[in-house]
Amino acid sequence: MESRRGPLKSAVPSNVVSPVRRCSRTACGRPAVATLTYVYADSTAVLGPLATYAEPHCYDLCAEHSERLTAPRGWEVVRLTDGSGPSRPSGDDLEALANAVREAARPQERAAEAGGSGPRAADPMEVARRGHLRVLRSPES
Repeated sequence: MESRRGPLKSAVPSNVVSPVRRCSRTACGRPAVATLTYVYADSTAVLGPLATYAEPHCYDLCAEHSERLTAPRGWEVVRLTDGSGPSRPSGDDLEALANAVREAARPQERAAEAGGSGPRAADPMEVARRGHLRVLRSPES
């Protein structure tokens, strides 16, 4: 059975609603980059990365307002950094990774022919090795 009124129409046209979350501060229309949450029991204001979705008890802030944030007297402000941003590995990190890959790819026989030096020969608990996995002797034996 069809409705006599026809298809439902939205009260707010979709081109008016922005998918970008805005700063919660009055008269600020800048995009939000951080979320502020108050922990009243600890007298703490926690400012962290923008939350996944907007919640009624949290406040989204733009970059300017999040930098200028102050808390009431006696309160502590905890600023959480966003660790999800792209971080570039250093040259030392890349070299260590390359060395670990080379070591894991080296067959056991060639390592023994190389003179038995290195961490494998120094570890009396190691019984066997396959790639990067090691079999260790039981401490009781």
